[in-house]
Amino acid sequence: MAADAAPRTPLVEALAGYRARGSAEIADLERFSPLLSVADPWHRSTPLHVTCSALIVHPPTRRVLLRWHARQQAWLQVGGHADPGETDPLAITLREGLEETGIADLRPWPDASLVHLAVVSVTASAKEPAHEHADLRYVLATDAPETARPENPAAELRWLSMPEAEALVAEPNLRETLSRVGRLFDELGPR
Repeated sequence: MAADAAPRTPLVEALAGYRARGSAEIADLERFSPLLSVADPWHRSTPLHVTCSALIVHPPTRRVLLRWHARQQAWLQVGGHADPGETDPLAITLREGLEETGIADLRPWPDASLVHLAVVSVTASAKEPAHEHADLRYVLATDAPETARPENPAAELRWLSMPEAEALVAEPNLRETLSRVGRLFDELGPR
């Protein structure tokens, strides 16, 4: 191993072989790369830190689940920060998915590969200054979409077709994630 190579952590493994697509994601990956050699890239006190998220899908109906985020006033994917001691991006994504939706049978789909990486600006709140998330995005599937329950009344959940989801989402980076999931649905062939 080269002297300057990052140790083989779960975060490094998640990005092994990952190829950014498009100029925005290439720029985001360049900003993300230094986090691989930081002692704690997950720590919320740093201006740019790692988060993990997922679009939850129900492949038989080709629907996606979006969550209302009151702070951002937007329909977004599920996900968030690592808890202390957590370092595995996929495990964090699965935990966040369960916590935010109550769906117990979540699994990576169509495999455990990272589907998108995006650096996202987060506005300041009463509790923290403005900062950025280096968000690792996965796709999780369920066979029981009817079990989805919001973690609180303000965090509404909606199962949507791809056109419905695209109509609700304004953020270009999430529109790109939806587009990638749409291509995965297309690979399933006709319904």
